[in-house]
Amino acid sequence: MDGAKASDVISAAFAAQRAKVAERRLNFGYAARRAALKNLSRAIRKNEAAIFAALKSDFGKPEAEVVLSEILPVTQEIHHTLRNLRRWMRPVRVMPSLVTLGTSARIVPQPRGVCLIVAPWNYPFNLSLQPLVSCLAAGNSAIVKPSEMTPATSALIVRIISETFPPDLVTVIEGGKYVSQALLALPFDHIFFTGSPAVGKVVMEAASKNLTSVTLELGGKSPTIVGPDADIDLAAKWIAFGKFINAGQTCIAPDHLFVHASVKDRFLAALRMRIMAAYGSGAGSPHLAKIVNDHHARRLAGLLDDAKAKGARVLAGGSAQGRSIEPTLIEAITPEMEIDREEIFGPVLPVITYDDIGSALARINARPKPLSLYVFDRDKARVDHILSATSSGGVGVNLTVAQYSHAGLPFGGVNNSGIGSSHGHHGFRAFSHERAVLRNRFSALPLIFPPYVGLAKRLLDLGKRILG
Repeated sequence: MDGAKASDVISAAFAAQRAKVAERRLNFGYAARRAALKNLSRAIRKNEAAIFAALKSDFGKPEAEVVLSEILPVTQEIHHTLRNLRRWMRPVRVMPSLVTLGTSARIVPQPRGVCLIVAPWNYPFNLSLQPLVSCLAAGNSAIVKPSEMTPATSALIVRIISETFPPDLVTVIEGGKYVSQALLALPFDHIFFTGSPAVGKVVMEAASKNLTSVTLELGGKSPTIVGPDADIDLAAKWIAFGKFINAGQTCIAPDHLFVHASVKDRFLAALRMRIMAAYGSGAGSPHLAKIVNDHHARRLAGLLDDAKAKGARVLAGGSAQGRSIEPTLIEAITPEMEIDREEIFGPVLPVITYDDIGSALARINARPKPLSLYVFDRDKARVDHILSATSSGGVGVNLTVAQYSHAGLPFGGVNNSGIGSSHGHHGFRAFSHERAVLRNRFSALPLIFPPYVGLAKRLLDLGKRILG
């Protein structure tokens, strides 16, 4: 959908939702929000077979991986929200300060209004609908823009949403770059974007023209450290899982690996064995998703070719068949290689040997702050030192990617890897305005109203001494 037709559809959808903002503030309360979330949950269960088919068409994803990474995150978010929504919606009492004695204070979560959710292609079902759960829980309406790069899943989302919600509550608009630009030009009350840091900057610039608040879930080169006292088998299992789920097309996947020299040989042997056990040899494993399209498959091949031409060595894997790329390990990475600069976003894992943790930390801290950092080591003091010396959106200690699944933890980046947080209460707050409400009961503040003489001056002097 492009051109004038797209502009008309987008403007009409936005106007329909904007017209209902005042009504939703009055009528879209606790019961209505719960009903909306339960309807979404039923729709997902009803369409499970169609979800499997759509993601197989777009990615060749194994059904088990669809359940684990696309369906369960959304249904868990709904379940967790339904159990906690009443508490989240409840105003929070705040104790008075010295100046506000005689008043009562509350923080009241209020819907922001009409929200835009722009979803990426790598987890197209999950990352379209999980933010929608938080958006509806907070009492908003939403326009959802799924990725045009996963057409089967995008079309399915259109059908599910149109069958589940009225368009003045939730509308899905498909399209490419033009549609995204037209949407971003509108004065939404909040924009939730998941994607690359480069596009995140474009979204933030567009939002600034309307002073729209944003949540940006971005990415970056998430480092992984295997320390000298790591549990080798445990590290191999978790790193293989975190790196190669969805064929490495995961914003929190280990991007590159620092392995202590004393355990390198044992770790690489264990990692090769784990990869072989999970995916076999060669490209085309039924347990490994495909790259999303030919363009990205060529991009990954180019990164690997550039690295090999500049001296990198392939330790395992390296074969490809169209959009199927074998899990690949490489070493001897140098700063001149594109793979050392770009977020890899595929099943290629560079291995970097280190002797001194200071050198590894220096390389990590020289880059923009990543979305995730992973550390494998049984020495708690060493782990704590690494965490204190670095900054990242989240951390996994002796595991990978599972921090995304914890409903009680905020999920989000820092600076280049994102702004704001999502999931659970953090997602509810992202889509809410925390409104300050102060009620006068018997405030003594008029005693210091002007003129500032006599009692007023004495009270001000007393306050200054107390707070001095």
